[in-house]
Amino acid sequence: MRPSRIDDFDALMDLARQSGPGFTSLPVDEHILHERLEKSERAFKGMQKRLEYGKYLLMMEDVSTGEVVGCSAVKAGTGIDQPFFNYRVITLAQASQAAGNKRFDMDALILTNEYVGYTEVGTLFLKPGHRGGGAGRLAAQSRYLLMAAAPERFSENVLAELRGVVDDTGRSPFWECLGRHFFRMDFTEADRLSATTDNQFILDLMPKYPIYVDLLPPEAREVIGRCHSEGVGAYKLLQWEGFQFDRTVDIFDGGPLVAAQRRHIRTIQESRLVTVSPGDVESDQASRQGIVSSNSLPDFRVSLATMKLDADDVATMSPAIIESLQLKPGAKARIWLRSR
Repeated sequence: MRPSRIDDFDALMDLARQSGPGFTSLPVDEHILHERLEKSERAFKGMQKRLEYGKYLLMMEDVSTGEVVGCSAVKAGTGIDQPFFNYRVITLAQASQAAGNKRFDMDALILTNEYVGYTEVGTLFLKPGHRGGGAGRLAAQSRYLLMAAAPERFSENVLAELRGVVDDTGRSPFWECLGRHFFRMDFTEADRLSATTDNQFILDLMPKYPIYVDLLPPEAREVIGRCHSEGVGAYKLLQWEGFQFDRTVDIFDGGPLVAAQRRHIRTIQESRLVTVSPGDVESDQASRQGIVSSNSLPDFRVSLATMKLDADDVATMSPAIIESLQLKPGAKARIWLRSR
């Protein structure tokens, strides 16, 4: 994993085309993707006006071929340059003594903008042929190691949105049964507008009053808080990190939003600073699998690695790994070790 570059445009466009409908953060739009690469470059170099404006895009590169095979991203602050709307699912207690002491609960959706300033992790996508073997974990955990490398750039609270249930044609049951009635447009059009505008159209057209979930058709109720089938792995990784679903969902596809305090994120808690040393550790029984980062910006790098850690916090690893991180022997790095 490395910072994106302007010359990654063709590779990023290819990832966007392969990501499919509903992947809002990877739209097939030349202007948006060029802008994302430019903003990422400024963010890594610390050139943005305010730290919370930083939008960091990491690219997964196969170092043996130079091919870009995936990406993931961190937005330092949400809801700052444009509103960040969601539905919160609330429970209303209904009771009536006059109706024979009836009491029951009903869920309702209310429009909220309550995550202002949260750091957001997202845009995790790998080409189908490069999934497995720890690649997804690398793409995900790289984002938390980035936060650990420069904590002053990120919020104390972190969130993630997962793509909701959307079929291969771009049809969302949640949108068809709810959003379409208020926006009078297709899901793909609303999705495009949310990615390319300041989201004023959401404030203008969204319902201003609570929506009782029981009034929605079953196909819409069933997908509230459910993620896309291709996002199940990412959801499990987020749960492993300590993220929790707090009954907040996307306003377009009903996908879940999860959140955690940055200091409680497992990768950050379990990471440690070490001194790197070159050596052959592949056949050493004391070696362990893990992830290592250069722990510095702007030239931030992360790689899977086999390492041997001694009592003095010296991590021995392949010279090729150290070189790929653009480090020298004796330099400091941050590692996370997989449990035995």
